[in-house]
Amino acid sequence: MSLQPTSIFIRAANIRDAATIALFNIRMAMETENLRLDPMTIERGVKRVFEDHHRGDYYVAEINGSVVGCLMVTHEWSDWRDGDMWWIQSVYVSPEARKLGVFKALFAHVEQLAREVEAVAIRLYVDRHNERAKTSYQKMGLERTEYDIMHKSLDGESARG
Repeated sequence: MSLQPTSIFIRAANIRDAATIALFNIRMAMETENLRLDPMTIERGVKRVFEDHHRGDYYVAEINGSVVGCLMVTHEWSDWRDGDMWWIQSVYVSPEARKLGVFKALFAHVEQLAREVEAVAIRLYVDRHNERAKTSYQKMGLERTEYDIMHKSLDGESARG
């Protein structure tokens, strides 16, 4: 399917979007890390965000009424900066909607919301081999930091994801 957008509409996701967001997460993990996510686990995980908004918030992008992209925002308090850090996670844009400005629109929406509540930063992590994503993120003004992510799994899963 080839999309010719009349406009990209960004909105807060709702529970009716859960299956699409879960599918997008499964596709994203396979595309970026060649990682197979368990569909039941990811579906439960997505639904838990809608059950408890303290876990995060999803936003979706629509073109011509079809959801073509999503991302999730989670929050981290920074005592050093006395402010909220917004973390972008689970970014996905459908292949047919890439290069149409979908991520740019999602990011601009989230950035505006973060500014409205006086968040101090927007952060995300990206697989070190995903050059396409890093290029997109840098175009949005995101910079590499001096931090590496350290991880200890408590559920028996790998550090990926």
